[in-house]
Amino acid sequence: QLQLVESGGGLVQPGGSLRLSCAASGFTLGYYAIGWFRQAPGKEREGVSCISSSDSNTYYADSVKGRFTISRDNAKNTVYLQMNSLKPEDTAVYYCAAEFLVGAQAMCLRTPDYWGQGTQVTVSS
Repeated sequence: QLQLVESGGGLVQPGGSLRLSCAASGFTLGYYAIGWFRQAPGKEREGVSCISSSDSNTYYADSVKGRFTISRDNAKNTVYLQMNSLKPEDTAVYYCAAEFLVGAQAMCLRTPDYWGQGTQVTVSS
């Protein structure tokens, strides 16, 4: 059974950093694109950053370009989201998601097939 488990969320001050992890089990990570999505109260879900299955191309939403970095370690079946220079508007529940053999941008602009349970990120002083 395919499972995704996020970790690494928490409370951080503006300008701080967090690293989210998405641990995958039940499937071979290398065949799947992985994306990080977020949803804040009263706002639509946003595809924050995605990484393709085949060549590790990446996609970032304009709101996080230059601040967030997505990476994958297929040997550990884990995808990371390094978040730097965090802002209050980054506050949201962050979800990782997976879909078989798609590109990075396509992944972030669609509703993927598989989802984790989410982890809360709160940026506040």
